[in-house]
Amino acid sequence: MILSCFIIDDEPLALALLESYVNKTPFLKLTGKFSSAISATSAVQSTPPDVLFLDIQMAELSGMEFAKIVPEKTRIIFTTAFQQYAIESYRVNALDYLLKPFSYAEFLLAANKAVQWCQLNLQANGETEKKGKDCIFVKSDYRLIQVELHKILYIEGLKDYLKIYMENETQPIVTHITMKAMEEMLPENQFLRVHRSFIVQTDKIKVVDRNRIIFGKTHVPVSDSYKEAFNEFLKNRMI
Repeated sequence: MILSCFIIDDEPLALALLESYVNKTPFLKLTGKFSSAISATSAVQSTPPDVLFLDIQMAELSGMEFAKIVPEKTRIIFTTAFQQYAIESYRVNALDYLLKPFSYAEFLLAANKAVQWCQLNLQANGETEKKGKDCIFVKSDYRLIQVELHKILYIEGLKDYLKIYMENETQPIVTHITMKAMEEMLPENQFLRVHRSFIVQTDKIKVVDRNRIIFGKTHVPVSDSYKEAFNEFLKNRMI
């Protein structure tokens, strides 16, 4: 597997070192080299790479800010001299965090993570296509997790991530994806959005109490914006 990659760093020596590391790595192909995040903005949108080696502290637009506009298919590996950004890097779904100065061995370990991720993603896409809509794959930390649709009770959307609550599971699956993207992945005849922050599986609805759907001790609200669609769903199933 050959992965396309961009490198972005405003220090000429760091940029040259990264380029040398990429060029000596057989499974990486350098498709973009930039001395600022601003200069890379157009390219990362038009031809997003598989991997982006990204400095954090840069003038005008920081790497952390730039990461928020990088297409989801691109895996980010931060390269920085500042350790304090490590936790924040995972909030923008970074694959790894290399602290300068780093060796080629450390670079190679991070690059191998990108290869493993892409291989898992390809495998997951193949499995999903084969299984149709019986399951989906979601990203959680560094892993791809297969989620059987018939076991989902409801999905809760939070600020930067979703929680998928499953039947007979005590802990939800946490994944970084928008509610809109998740809604588009789910079969319309099986799932219903009832609130800006909640999607429910209709077959799992057992009790409705005053515009609230009861799942054990959890009460999922039905908001005014989705009440008409929910009432229509109930009407079609009432005796």
